Amino acid sequence: MSSTWINQTPAGDKAGLSTKKAGWFSKSFHWSDFAFAALLVAAAAYASQQYHSFMDIYEISILWSCVPVTAYMAYRWGSLKWLILTVASLSLLAISSYGGDLAAAEQKFFLKYLLSSQSAILWMGVMFVVATVAYWIGLVGRSPTSSFVGTALTWGAVVMGFAGMFIRWYESYLIGPDVGHIPVSNLYEVFVLFSLITAMYYLFYEQVYKTRQLGAFVMLVVVAAVGFLAWYGVERQAYAIQPLVPALQSWWMKIHVPANFIGYGTFSIAAMVAFAYLLKVYAHAPSIKALIPTGILGVLMFLEPMVFRTEGISIYWALYLGIGCAVVGAILLARKRIADVLPTLEVLDDLMYKSIAVGFAFFTVATILGALWAAEAWGAYWQWDPKETWALVVWLNYAAWLHMRLVKGLRGVVASYWALVGLLVTGFAFLGVNMFLSGLHSYGEL
Repeated sequence: MSSTWINQTPAGDKAGLSTKKAGWFSKSFHWSDFAFAALLVAAAAYASQQYHSFMDIYEISILWSCVPVTAYMAYRWGSLKWLILTVASLSLLAISSYGGDLAAAEQKFFLKYLLSSQSAILWMGVMFVVATVAYWIGLVGRSPTSSFVGTALTWGAVVMGFAGMFIRWYESYLIGPDVGHIPVSNLYEVFVLFSLITAMYYLFYEQVYKTRQLGAFVMLVVVAAVGFLAWYGVERQAYAIQPLVPALQSWWMKIHVPANFIGYGTFSIAAMVAFAYLLKVYAHAPSIKALIPTGILGVLMFLEPMVFRTEGISIYWALYLGIGCAVVGAILLARKRIADVLPTLEVLDDLMYKSIAVGFAFFTVATILGALWAAEAWGAYWQWDPKETWALVVWLNYAAWLHMRLVKGLRGVVASYWALVGLLVTGFAFLGVNMFLSGLHSYGEL
């Protein structure tokens, strides 16, 4: 398999990829890096002084530890500076508009239609959907302008989504100091977080690898999450801010949940890149071979309306399923045209590996943090709760994938199928366990 993969990758492509990486990691310091770091320190100092009554020593430690980490990330990825500054500006503008009165969200035009948490998250969803369409037009129509629009809209969605999350955090405290909490406590909030992390990491990789062709694939996962949010928000009124259940009233949640969803997001990116890899490999093969990876993608899209239906298939999920089938069929029919403009197999393989490596690192940290949280909350690090068991299954799956790559040199078709099917395993651990299995984590069920 390894030799087959090498034969599919011209030597020039490897050289070009190495040059891009060298240029990326040889970045020198700029005055803006120091200015941004100073701004982060000032912001952390202000937050510590202004909101110290709402934080204990652990939360203050988390706040200050984020300063050097964020400064370093922004140094490596300059676009992160503008993302953080824009999100902070919009969030502060919205907070000042509230004037300490939650009712202002329905009374002031600016908040009602743009920057209340719910409005911002709705704009996020709309932008993600339109961005996906633009990416596909750019890919199939070979239009750089349309692909650029897709990137711009994805950036806009990430800005609005993160601003919405921070504003939602503030709104929870307006309801009551005892209600206030970081918005990562229920399915609605974590689906927003998943969408944002997946899109943001994709934008990072888009700049590193200098290609927009993969946006069409990665954004399918994000749009699937947006589809769930649209249904869940209306059907279950999930957008309403609720007090935390006792099990979640802990500072551990602030670090455990985000780390987990960095893992989920990057695993999802790896799966969609793996699909693109298989599509490129099988582009000129008989239809039956190309049907296998496309069929797996179809199963992934088919499961969502099957899982979330209540009594039969509602009109919403029937429409969702119809659009999903049309997308899968169109990909199969247009695979040759799509494959011609996709990045090289070497780039796709490298991106798939990097995504799984990052996800595995964060998922490992999240699992350790979860064990420590469990010891504090329930008196034991591990109790073989269904959520814990499936988290271990996910961890072992990607640990085996990385072992086979680093030790055995696994690449190409087998590695791609493994990464694609891995999304099923990850999806069940993320959502299926909460829906179908009871346990200590049953507070997260639908």
